[in-house]
Amino acid sequence: MRIDLHIHSIASDGTETPADVARSAKAAGLDVFALTDHDTTAGWQEAGDTAVELGLAFVPGMEITCTTSNGVSVHMLSYLHDPTYEPLWNAVESSRSGRLTRAKRMVELLSADYDISWDDVLRHVGTDATVGRPHIADALVELGIISNRSAAFSDILSGRSPYYVRHTTMNPVEAIKLVRAAGGVPVCAHPMAPTRGRIPTTADFNAMIDAGLAGLEVAHRDNPDETRAILMQMAADHDLIVTGSSDYHGKGKPNLLGENSTSVQSLTRISEEATSRVEVRWP
Repeated sequence: MRIDLHIHSIASDGTETPADVARSAKAAGLDVFALTDHDTTAGWQEAGDTAVELGLAFVPGMEITCTTSNGVSVHMLSYLHDPTYEPLWNAVESSRSGRLTRAKRMVELLSADYDISWDDVLRHVGTDATVGRPHIADALVELGIISNRSAAFSDILSGRSPYYVRHTTMNPVEAIKLVRAAGGVPVCAHPMAPTRGRIPTTADFNAMIDAGLAGLEVAHRDNPDETRAILMQMAADHDLIVTGSSDYHGKGKPNLLGENSTSVQSLTRISEEATSRVEVRWP
């Protein structure tokens, strides 16, 4: 069984509708996939309905943007949580609002040196989608300012760029506690990916584990072999679930559906640890 538990649609920064994500998953030979858009569950119904029609299993998920107390960016995948749990919903809405404010400020800074406007960015944002740097990147590409998203993130939109703006997000420990309270299962996305910036410290990981971290996304193209070995040992030491995923964004990134996968045993553990009424949708 081929299982990919980290995929994005136009509900955040992917380039395909939730329904088209399901169709792409089918075409890629997946049996199970999760939709994990940034700070939103807006695509769950559409993706799940299409998945079941196509004979695929669907795992409802979300990717939550976090920052440690020492300023390290952490992305927390949440599976099978109750999307109506108000404390989590409020925290995520605050993050979405912060993303919007940040994006507008970055475009303002960029416009001083490049011919780009907020309207240029909005053309790449889906209805009610979580706005982020990828949408700015897409606008830059369309305007001929940069060649592709990857080039934008390594240069003009990188954390080293004078146009980069930080935004306030919740601490990963807080996110884990909220996900657990919402009956969900928190798994740290691409946890040791040096190309994405600083990685969490041992103390950061210990704090996350103490808070109820369920698993680690080990098989991800941004985790090099040496850090995968460290993560596997951490998972063994603390009985954490190990996952593998593509982090697919459609045409937005080179990541391919199913390029990394999760075992049936890990999916079973995720299902068993969830305490909400949200379940994997099987065909």
